[in-house]
Amino acid sequence: YDGKSDLHVGITNSNGVVYNYNEQGIHRAESGWEQCISVPLVQPDMFGLLQQWDELLEEFSVGEAWLPHRYEEHNHNCYTYALAFINSVLTAQGKRQMSKSEFTEKFVIPQTKKASKYITLHQELTANDFYIVPLPNQENRC
Repeated sequence: YDGKSDLHVGITNSNGVVYNYNEQGIHRAESGWEQCISVPLVQPDMFGLLQQWDELLEEFSVGEAWLPHRYEEHNHNCYTYALAFINSVLTAQGKRQMSKSEFTEKFVIPQTKKASKYITLHQELTANDFYIVPLPNQENRC
């Protein structure tokens, strides 16, 4: 990633299928997201939500709001879809919804900062012909 193009956003179900929205409508992808940044949304101890997640995601995704003709690049896009789903889950739990900026600051920016550091390091190492070798096993040393 060069930092200049837009990122695409999706939400996974419990089997790793990525639900995402674009000008052609909702897609369910089992591959093609191997180099994504994962932003964990559900804690492992939220067992009740985890059990309902797939059903909630599927029901939400077939809604009229996500038909192809409703797509608008800046105001009704993949990010809008993901945030609207998250907010629908929060509402169902009786919690306060998040604004776009709040979600971005709390969840997206911390993960993208980490990824950016790794990408920059990788680019520097490959551009300068470095390679990494594992250290010898240190357990046998005194």
